[in-house]
Amino acid sequence: MKGTLEELIKYKMIEIIPAILAKDYEEMKNQISLVKGIVPVAQLDLCDGIFVPSQTWPFSTGGFEDYNFQKILNEEEGMPFWEEIDLELDMMVVDAVKNFDIYCKLGPKRIIFHLEAVGDLEEFRHFIEGIDVYVRDVIEIGVAINTGTPLESIFPLVNYLDFVQCMGIAKIGYQGQPFDEKVLDNIKILKEKYPDLIVTVDGAVSFETAGKLAEVGADRLAAGSVIFKSEDIRSTINDLENTI
Repeated sequence: MKGTLEELIKYKMIEIIPAILAKDYEEMKNQISLVKGIVPVAQLDLCDGIFVPSQTWPFSTGGFEDYNFQKILNEEEGMPFWEEIDLELDMMVVDAVKNFDIYCKLGPKRIIFHLEAVGDLEEFRHFIEGIDVYVRDVIEIGVAINTGTPLESIFPLVNYLDFVQCMGIAKIGYQGQPFDEKVLDNIKILKEKYPDLIVTVDGAVSFETAGKLAEVGADRLAAGSVIFKSEDIRSTINDLENTI
């Protein structure tokens, strides 16, 4: 389709990514089961209790020593329903760079680093630039940025990324947080400066905010509460996809 950026935004369909914040393996497995066959990709939030106060699987159940985590690392089993749905890992952890190779063994389609958790940004840029080309062929790399972080901090990294995730909430690591309007400006600026950049929004995605996010150029919306608290998950996702 040809046209202005505004016209393309107006007629595009938003990709909805269910966001899973699971306290243990069984909850994660259950939530993945609810969306497999409906969407191609779900987001798994990994929270270590250090970068963010909350903890999710596997950190809430033993970290790397968690029984199921160990089985996956040892290739005795895969992530739940790995043949039916892809996962992106939202790394709300302090060791995402250090243990990148370990997290890759979970078989994600995408890995999302958080800008505020990666340490020195120049060193991080070199790290991203140096990721093996074979890894980049199978895993998309994105970086999330909080609303309270100056947006220009991410500009030197954009050319090395497959996408950017703008957080739509001020307090990350929790579902059901209030929407931060600043994310709308962040999306606008990113889309004006980098028209081809894929922008995901995570946090406070709802029927009240999805339309606003789509109008300013968001390509993907990661939604948790609005999906998993709904009585009809398939219809909710379809309705969110058609927010424009």
